[in-house]
Amino acid sequence: MTDSVRAAFHGYEQLPLREYAERAYLDYSMYVVLDRALPFLGDGLKPVQRRIIFSMSELGLNAGSKPKKSARTIGDVIGKYHPHGDSACYEAMVLMAQPFSYRYPLVEGQGNFGSSDDPKSFAAMRYTESKLTPLAEVLLGELAHGTVDWNPNFDGTLEEPTWMPARLPHLLLNGTTGIAVGMATDVPPHNLGEVVSACIRLLDDPDATTADLCEHVRGPDYPTSAEIITARSDLLQMYETGLGSVRARAVYEREGNSIVITGLPHQVSPGKVIEQIATQMRAKKLPWLEDIRDESDHANPTRIVLFPRSNRVDVEQLMGHLFATTDLEKSFRVNMNVIGLDGRPQVKGLRAFLTEWLTFRTDTVTRRLKHRLEKVEQRLHLLEGLLVAFLNLDEVIRIIRSEDEPRPVLMARFNLSEAQTDYILETRLRQLARLEEMKIRGEQDALAKERDQLVALLGSKAKLKKLVKDELLADAKKFGDARRSPLVARGAAQALSETDLAPSEPMTVVLSEKGWVRAAKGHDVDAAAMNYREGDSLLAFTRTRSNHQVAFLDSAGRSYSTVVHGLPSARGNGDPLTARFSPAGKSSFQAVASGENDQRFVLASTHGYGFVTRFENLTSRNKAGKAMLSLTPNASVLRPAPVGNPAQDRVVVATSAGHLLAFPVADLPELDKGKGNKLIDIPRAKLGTERVIAVAVVAEGGSLLVNSGARTMTLTWKDLDAYTGARAARGGLLPRGWQKVDGLQAE
Repeated sequence: MTDSVRAAFHGYEQLPLREYAERAYLDYSMYVVLDRALPFLGDGLKPVQRRIIFSMSELGLNAGSKPKKSARTIGDVIGKYHPHGDSACYEAMVLMAQPFSYRYPLVEGQGNFGSSDDPKSFAAMRYTESKLTPLAEVLLGELAHGTVDWNPNFDGTLEEPTWMPARLPHLLLNGTTGIAVGMATDVPPHNLGEVVSACIRLLDDPDATTADLCEHVRGPDYPTSAEIITARSDLLQMYETGLGSVRARAVYEREGNSIVITGLPHQVSPGKVIEQIATQMRAKKLPWLEDIRDESDHANPTRIVLFPRSNRVDVEQLMGHLFATTDLEKSFRVNMNVIGLDGRPQVKGLRAFLTEWLTFRTDTVTRRLKHRLEKVEQRLHLLEGLLVAFLNLDEVIRIIRSEDEPRPVLMARFNLSEAQTDYILETRLRQLARLEEMKIRGEQDALAKERDQLVALLGSKAKLKKLVKDELLADAKKFGDARRSPLVARGAAQALSETDLAPSEPMTVVLSEKGWVRAAKGHDVDAAAMNYREGDSLLAFTRTRSNHQVAFLDSAGRSYSTVVHGLPSARGNGDPLTARFSPAGKSSFQAVASGENDQRFVLASTHGYGFVTRFENLTSRNKAGKAMLSLTPNASVLRPAPVGNPAQDRVVVATSAGHLLAFPVADLPELDKGKGNKLIDIPRAKLGTERVIAVAVVAEGGSLLVNSGARTMTLTWKDLDAYTGARAARGGLLPRGWQKVDGLQAE
């Protein structure tokens, strides 16, 4: 740096950029935390809210006055106390006027101040009018009684209160939210009567625990009638730590076959809820619901009507699904991070919060009493001097008329103070002449009595505590109301699966040779007679229901599954399974099965190995499927055979050489996956040429259809005795002419 440059910067502080940036950011952070985003525990207000309320009181906009244009109020606020954007300031005022946003509104608005459907749809400030509500008296009533400190405004021309002398713990009543730098606050609103009751309990018993206080403050109380379903133990933990969450759920009732939602969680828009439900209906994810209608009006602010498809719909199940998938049930974060009396932000539990606020309130009442005592003593002092002047009126008049400087003469003649003398000199003669000694002495007696009471209050902690308690009870009686948010212990809602939501209808799933799948309604579908793409034909089909899962097995022994109602209609050619699943290599789909999760199937390969498994094991959410049947080289998957009664049914196995073997299902192991055990004996010499054609499971007393070309032979349960043997035996040879088996079908 040259000498000339050094000379140019002489007298300036020089800092490294890193140090300057760090200091500037910390200063900004502290400003945001203390002067913008976090509320003060004493009055529960942020600076912008405090300035709005103070400006409105200065404009004379109290509850009994006529409202004025909101633009006038906002102009005063930003011009005198809050030099920020007018739109942000107006939005803060609107929020305090919205009964669906504030539990106890502080501003009464006339005009469009938004709606619960769209809180930010309020009209511009030039169109609306506003004034303070009666509850604002709780914040402003003692402002002129020496209860607060005053600071210069941003340009030093005016003074503004540092805080409001709140007579109630306003922060708990209306709650607040705010995001600062590195911290945030979320305080829920509460019921005024419950909070005051807890304050009284703490005044009477300073050692009361949070659990004791929660006997009074049972939980948050939002402006809406939605239920609070958070468990009492969770609420207690939240009030212990100042951190947690509250879950609210909409309220509904039955009107005939319809469902009417009459209350939504706090800050939930009816329009958004309707759109969320309508979206599910359009996506066919709510087959139980036929229609939805918004019948909200001025008389019924929230009235959303749902129309189920029939009176057989389980309403509790349907609403549970809607609670879980829409904003009909919502969780609210709780973070009671506030600026305490020491000027520092801290997360406070309920007991710490109320204890500190009662300290604030006691200090405020003490300052008010001391201020009043000072005023009373000053007035008594002036009345004492005025009484002297009245008793010596002629002498006082003579001194005033004859002396050039009557002030020191009066002070010396009657032993008066400067304040007393100035008061006498400022009193008009005709007023002084009319004054009566009895009136002066009567006022003195009244003020002396009040002074003694004030001294007694200030000198006794018990009397001071009683005064605080009486004032709290008076405000609770004047402004208190019933709880709006009922407390109901319920578990969190669970969304229904697509399978549970789908109607249960008979369906037939058809799989073609080239892996195209479709679902036809009904069980009387002739799958072979359906139209197929050129060069394609029927491979397999299964009868099931629309709310069941269907599983597909590929040539590698892997299993894939999907819901039946999600398959394409049989009116077309269907969709390729490769569009839904991702089989490895050149694997092709070879079998299909469907049933309840507990339904058992016999899985087998053409090399004569198999096992019993539950259908649930065949299902998989993975597009790549899951390994199910372990195949030996060149083996193929056979169509799974459903099992009715594992203890009594028989497994029947047929080979390409015409051998048929029947044995009890109980002889097969039940596995989740694997190769299984040997079903029928195929001599080693014939392994390359003989294979298993089909496997079927015949119920006790049932029969078996053996398909051979265009012919079908029926074997009764008794006929099967001739082919019954031990598992892995060779079995019996079918009659001549029936040894070329194409398939087996149990009946």
